[in-house]
Amino acid sequence: MAPKKPDSNQVPPIGRFGGVKLIERRIGRSETLAHNKEAVAAELIAMGTARITDIVDLATGRVKDISLIPDYALAAIKKVTITDLGTTVELFDKVSVLRVLAKASGMLDIEKNENKPSIVGINMKGPEIMVPYQEVIDGSAPCEEN
Repeated sequence: MAPKKPDSNQVPPIGRFGGVKLIERRIGRSETLAHNKEAVAAELIAMGTARITDIVDLATGRVKDISLIPDYALAAIKKVTITDLGTTVELFDKVSVLRVLAKASGMLDIEKNENKPSIVGINMKGPEIMVPYQEVIDGSAPCEEN
């Protein structure tokens, strides 16, 4: 009987590899991210689109009532500190969040040159220059030809 070919879609058991716990954790994280891809994207978009004016009333300098702050702005708050001098609200770094969003959407990918023409070769030929010459005989002054 011919030996059975292994199925290319079959995943080998991880027990044979070293660092089984590490591999299991990585697989678990990737599955969790795959199942919650939309929720992760929504949180990143909320952090990237929130503005300080959604949270703080700039006319009075006070933090708005929590019922007046939209949910997407609440997702962008990193830390709130309340002291005797007032309240400090720190938001997540917007530049890094927007960079992650741009990278995930493919905006930072290098453009492929599929539809652009390519130059195979260019052969340029300049004009021929005709220079009249003079003949020199025995180191004396040049003589002109007739």
